[in-house]
Amino acid sequence: MSPTPLPDHGAVLAEVREVRRAGIVRLRELSLPVLTAMSAGPGEGNSGEPRFPAVERLLRTAVAAIGGGTLQEAAEFSLGLARGTRDWPPADRRRRAAQVYGVSVERFRKNQELMVLGQVAEQLVRLASGAPAQPPATGGAAPAPDTGTVPADGSAPVSALTSASATFEPSARPRPLAPSHHRIPVRAGGHGRHVTLHVHAVDLLRDIDVVVSPSNTHLALPEPYKSSVAASLRRAGAVRDPAGRLVEDSVRDELRAWSARFAAPGLSVAPGTVAPTGAGALAWQGIRRIFHAAVAVPRPGTNDYDVQPADVTRAVTRVFALLAEENGRSADAGLPPLKSLCMPLLGAGRGGLTATVSFAAVWAAVEAELARGGDWDLHFLVRRPERALLVAELLASTDGAPTDGTPTEEPGP
Repeated sequence: MSPTPLPDHGAVLAEVREVRRAGIVRLRELSLPVLTAMSAGPGEGNSGEPRFPAVERLLRTAVAAIGGGTLQEAAEFSLGLARGTRDWPPADRRRRAAQVYGVSVERFRKNQELMVLGQVAEQLVRLASGAPAQPPATGGAAPAPDTGTVPADGSAPVSALTSASATFEPSARPRPLAPSHHRIPVRAGGHGRHVTLHVHAVDLLRDIDVVVSPSNTHLALPEPYKSSVAASLRRAGAVRDPAGRLVEDSVRDELRAWSARFAAPGLSVAPGTVAPTGAGALAWQGIRRIFHAAVAVPRPGTNDYDVQPADVTRAVTRVFALLAEENGRSADAGLPPLKSLCMPLLGAGRGGLTATVSFAAVWAAVEAELARGGDWDLHFLVRRPERALLVAELLASTDGAPTDGTPTEEPGP
């Protein structure tokens, strides 16, 4: 006897999209023959029970199998499975799912939504096959995804960007780590060039002349045990003895000295101000300077900050001006010029800006500098793979690349 054929992925996806349009509360009204047949498996409903509760359980199981993160969160909002969203209209659910990725509703509809619903359909097909839809916490590793051909110029294939957020079946084969560096072609002022996108913590940077660190307008660094970019740079720049005890809080001390020299005591600096310091112990990693960009304005009586995109653009413009000034002094002193610059998404943490808005504000200054002929080795830094996918797409769009949900990187020669 031949085994029962697996449901077609396209048919499953079509019905998942129908559920997204109608919502969970209208399952009873929908004609979902494929999902209904899949929900009739063992443990998915008793004889005589209406099928729509079993379909909902099946959908919840498939979404939970995604394994967390923004992908699962967006799927829950899209289908109305998140707590309190069951009766939300489809437009509200789509808007909330778009916020998970920090993109506009229209961009989400055209790009990320199909990826999210496609992953739900993928998990449903895996459940129908009888294979575990989610790798267990211990045991076998996941199989290697299709990483494509690595371009000769060092760029990673597009599939490598998306592999970190995908879910894979258990297998005896180990899954290779997603690349943490991507060279992406961009265009500004009619000139093409490459930007490097780093997907890792800031204290892992190597051989970058200048790293931009987001700061508040009081230029007060966070405690070194925190996880922000500024805290990580302070921690990594501190000089310690062989036992790990603090000898010198180099970055904090230099920033305080700059504030004592240029800022009025007890008063904040203007948003967009940039304070340059040395890199402390990070000099051993090839980091020469840290530029502290004051973009976050503390909100009185709270622990929150306000960040205006115009202040981010102003700060990045000032960064390039400082680079030119310091290179002039370096030339007089016979020192090598500062050439490489790495920037995080300023204001996209506690500052409250979405990744898209932060990137647009940063890129406005970068594009103006490149259009003027600035010859800098530019780097962007993010920690989360799903945010890297968004930034890669935004960078690729500057080169006129198609934006169908996955960024296109320039292949090697």
